[in-house]
Amino acid sequence: MTAFSTEGQSDPTVQPVPASVVEQVDAADITLSNPKSAVISLGSNLGNRMETLQGAIDALEDTPGLRVKAISPVYETEPWGVAPGSQPSYFNAVIVVRTTLPPPSLLERGQAIEEAFDRVREERWGPRTIDVDIVAYADVVSDDPALVLPHPRAHERAFVLAPWHDVDPTAQLPGHGPVADLLGAVGRDGVQPRTDLELRLPE
Repeated sequence: MTAFSTEGQSDPTVQPVPASVVEQVDAADITLSNPKSAVISLGSNLGNRMETLQGAIDALEDTPGLRVKAISPVYETEPWGVAPGSQPSYFNAVIVVRTTLPPPSLLERGQAIEEAFDRVREERWGPRTIDVDIVAYADVVSDDPALVLPHPRAHERAFVLAPWHDVDPTAQLPGHGPVADLLGAVGRDGVQPRTDLELRLPE
């Protein structure tokens, strides 16, 4: 694993991955055969948001055939697609994983984690304890209705693009181009870095 370079960046929320953690993750990768990189977006606006986000990260790390490689800073964001002030704000983060799970299995795992944290699906864009979305899986582009890849709205969501750019400034969203350019076009309105909060890589 190579820690993403933060050289030339002014964002104080971007933290380098400690060498000891890099070594642990790389050692764990020995158990993975031909792993693929995937980007997962996490969000929570009900209950103990930080505890839930960390719990979801820990659950993903506990998944056979998956290793969490990087975690973004935490952002506080306005709910998407609803009237301002109608829901609590979200805590959002993006993680990068390496996995041997195929996309459908990764989706099933994400949904199982949502269910474990009592995610309720009564309304579109409703409040939720946890949202686990696959943003991208390697360079896969698919219009399978069960799992569209990359995520069909990731390119227009600052709460995905900003934290993703933090962990990988050179990232590309398949079919849409550099994440940095997409974030520049969307802007950062409604997404605020929470420098007082930090999610940890599982040990």
